[in-house]
This record gives sequence, C-alpha cells and structure tokens, in this order.
Amino acid sequence: MGRVGVLLLNLGGPDKLEDVRPFLFNLFADPEIIRLPAPWMQKPLAWLISSLRAKKSQDNYKEIGGGSPLRQITEAQGNALAEKLQEWGKDVKIYVGMRYWHPFTEEAIADIKKDDLDKLVVLPLYPQFSISTSGSSFRVLEQMWRTDNDLRNLNYTLVSSWYDHPQYIAAMVDLIRQELSQFEEPDKAHIFFSAHGVPQSYVKEAGDPYQKQIEECTRLIMEALNAPNDHTLAYQSRVGPVEWLQPYTEDSLNNLGEKGIKNLLVIPISFVSEHIETLQEIDIEYREIAEEAGIANFRRVPALNTHPIFIESLANLVTESLDCCPCTFEQVIHPKENMKMYPQELSWGLNTSAEVLNGRLAMIGFLALLIELISGQGPLHFVGIM
Repeated sequence: MGRVGVLLLNLGGPDKLEDVRPFLFNLFADPEIIRLPAPWMQKPLAWLISSLRAKKSQDNYKEIGGGSPLRQITEAQGNALAEKLQEWGKDVKIYVGMRYWHPFTEEAIADIKKDDLDKLVVLPLYPQFSISTSGSSFRVLEQMWRTDNDLRNLNYTLVSSWYDHPQYIAAMVDLIRQELSQFEEPDKAHIFFSAHGVPQSYVKEAGDPYQKQIEECTRLIMEALNAPNDHTLAYQSRVGPVEWLQPYTEDSLNNLGEKGIKNLLVIPISFVSEHIETLQEIDIEYREIAEEAGIANFRRVPALNTHPIFIESLANLVTESLDCCPCTFEQVIHPKENMKMYPQELSWGLNTSAEVLNGRLAMIGFLALLIELISGQGPLHFVGIM
C-alpha cells in the first residue's frame, strides 16, 4: 500500500482552565461558526464573546477536573487503532486534527506533508454526519487541498459517516447491556438516547442528513439489543432563540418523570469520547433535572473511548476505505443531492461544546457594543464588564 496515514478529526477542547478563553476565541473567529457581513468584524466579535463567556465555561470545566479529556482520549483511540491495524499487518500512521484547539488540523496536515504519504484516510470521530461537525472539518481540509500543490498530489479518501457500521452498533450494544445489568429489573429500565442537537434549519433548509442518521442509528441499536425496554430519543445542548431538533432532552426527562419512570439509562448516542457534554451536561445538569422530575435511578452508558469492539470498527473503516473507490471532498460537502447548500447564510444556534452563536444576534450584539463603546453607557458598563 505504500506509506498510509489516517487523520482522525474531532472538535478539540481546552486542556486546562487558562485555555478556555483562547479556545472560545478560536471557535468564534471561525466564519463557519458565525457568519458576519463584514470579515473585519470576526475577530473583534470573537474577542467579545470569548471574554464574556470565559468565566461560565471555566466553571463548567472546573466541575470535570479543570479541562477537557478529549485530546488524551482521542490520542489513546489513535494509538489503539494503530495497534489493531498493526495486528492485521497494516503499518499505518495515525494523526489527530482538532478544529479549535491543539493539535489543530493545520498541525496534523503539516506533519502529514513531512511524512510524504502515498495514501491518507480522513476519518471523523463523529458517527453521524452533520454540516456542523464533519462537514466543518471537511471544509477546512478542502480549502487546504485547493491551495497546496503538495496536498493535491496526495491520494486521499474520506469516511463521511459510519453510524450504521455493524461493529460500532455492536460496541454500543455491549456497553448498554453492561449498564442494564446494574438495574434490579433490567428489562423495565427506560432507555434514553440523548444526541447532540442542531438547529432545525440545518435539516429543513440545508438538507443535513444528521437527524435521519441519528434516528436510524437508534433503530439499529435497539434492534441489535433485542430487549423489551421502552426507549426515547431526544436532543441535548440546545441554547439560543432558534429552533433546534426536538424533542429536547430536558423536556423529555420531565415528561418521563411525569409518567412515573423511576429507572433511566442514558445513552450519549452521538459522542464516542467523554468530554464536557457527557461529564458535565449529562452527568450533572441532566441528572439534576431527572432527579427533580422524580427519576430516582439515573445511570449513563459510558462513551466508547477505547472499547475494543469500537476500535476494531474504526480499523475496519480504514481498511474498507483503502480497498474501495475513494470518496472526495467534492462528493461529501458539495453533493448534487442530500444537501442543497452549505449553510453560510443560515442562522446558527448556540451549544455547550461548540458554543455556536446565532449570527443575527451576534450582529445585533456587535452593533450594541459599538454604540456602548462610543456612548460610554449601557448594560456592560452598568455591571462593570466595561
């Protein structure tokens, strides 16, 4: 096969509390996250939002130890993947590229260029494709391939999604069965799938396949589990004024409490690594909501992390990609069907990990900031922020 590399893509997260503010700045400075009419507004707005949100985000990270474990887990997944492929007689080098914190995608690409590979497999650690996750990372890579002559000569293929891969489903089922066995009456525990939400405009206006893939993934897991348990699918991390995919996790928890559900098993279906949304949002915030709703026994299935069946599924995805016809950036993020447009013009929401701010509100807030800076009066001065 020649020299082969695998680029694992993920969002990234601050390693320590001091990283939170620059991490947020990098996030909001990305025009794919907040689309503004004038490029010069991007960095001043990113500075403002990261400054205002840093304290609240730091408090959340303090609750899980002072930083995100995402980098360490992703690197461990990469090491485990390399070992599995080595067992199969395939010498493959693993690279990790994060969107908004170290190691950045650009850092990974620089290493890839130095190693002079013959073939690269781009593998996002998001089972379900969304224009806000895998699509965003693919967009960055596509731009690099367009502008870098060295990259143009590199043979690559993408894995756009793998929500229905048999071994991924098997790994999820294995973890679910382990947690169900901890209930006194396993067959009566209610199974609760909590997926990361996206604004409805992604699906309705841009044709994002994310919701369909989440629903199909849930169906496949329940079919493979082959258990009598009732189940619910809901979407978490919804913040801001735009409509997100429904039902919302917090609303569904309250509804289940009203129905008398006492035993609940939560499955973070769209996450393969422990991070802020599993350790803080689900384990702390949603646990409190569930307990207040009367759900006495709240348990969560751990993220896959380096589960051996999951690692084997990643290894199979790599080998399958190397053996079949390559999938390109053009096919994935500029399809003739599936997605009608890339959502630069759409309204963007706000969530815990990506902290995405609605573009229209961002514009209003930016203009308000300019007025306040000029006039010396306003709510920010009143509360002592300025």
